[in-house]
Amino acid sequence: MVREKLFITREHIIPEAIKFLAEHHDVEVWKERTAPPRDLLIQKAGECAGLLTEITDLVDKELLDQASTLRVVANRAVGMDNIDIPEATRHGVLVANTPGVLHESCADFAFGLMLSLARNIAYGDRQIRAGEWKMFDQIPYVGTDVHEATLGIIGMGLIGTAVARRATAFNMKIIYNSRTRKPEVEESLGAEWRPDMDSIFKEADYVSLHMPLTADTEYMVSSRELDLMKPTAFLINTTRGRTVDPKALYTAVSGGTIAGAAIDVTDPEPIGIDDPLLTLPNVLISPHIASASTATMRKMGQMAADNIMAALEGKPMPSCVNPKAAG
Repeated sequence: MVREKLFITREHIIPEAIKFLAEHHDVEVWKERTAPPRDLLIQKAGECAGLLTEITDLVDKELLDQASTLRVVANRAVGMDNIDIPEATRHGVLVANTPGVLHESCADFAFGLMLSLARNIAYGDRQIRAGEWKMFDQIPYVGTDVHEATLGIIGMGLIGTAVARRATAFNMKIIYNSRTRKPEVEESLGAEWRPDMDSIFKEADYVSLHMPLTADTEYMVSSRELDLMKPTAFLINTTRGRTVDPKALYTAVSGGTIAGAAIDVTDPEPIGIDDPLLTLPNVLISPHIASASTATMRKMGQMAADNIMAALEGKPMPSCVNPKAAG
């Protein structure tokens, strides 16, 4: 096997995958916790046969035009909005993601956000740490039940289905809208199909977003959709920040159009410390960590490494998104 040059844009996340790749290829690793500078990433793409990237590493036409030796990009994520797939295909660069290994962890987290928001768990913790719990008084912390409520899922892929499966344990009514109808989910979990998203926003007590970020879904949730929701309803977003208009979200929550929101993703990301969303006690924000469990991160790293190995050996990749790039 010919030893190829590889560039990996993070070290601390996937040490086992790095060790595996280094046994077969010449691996260079960016050792900082922050993303590599743009000019360095472009330089390395022009020197290497493979890149192992994170979702903050932009692989676009500018980079690909200067990457004459690049053969494969393995993204340690399911979402691919940081990579120009058509442009990579035109350049003959194979692109892979890491599906099928993070959906259970993401579903755990989405449900955790829902519970924490509805029952004021994070809010109560903040109040205690601020010295505001001075007597037994439940009134400031009265929450909303999750059990037997209506859960609306937009995007019934692997993550959405895993969230729905958890909802059955809470005896929730499950309604959903997705690009394709899922009869098997309806049969196994009792989920009810809605042909339009408006119905989800109107009916649900909790709306959980699980669609990918595309040109069609960018800022898909705006003031129009939020205005359809019940004033007692909550929005949960663990997909991508740019699927929701942040100004519209602030207006909806601060004005009482909806009861609150829990978001693992923001626009921009990271969110600025002066962002008005941070002033709202009924908005719960986490730093894009839904998939960040030890076991899941290890699996994602290994799948990314396996994709690179297969591409460089001319073998079928575990999860290639543009096989036409192989010619």
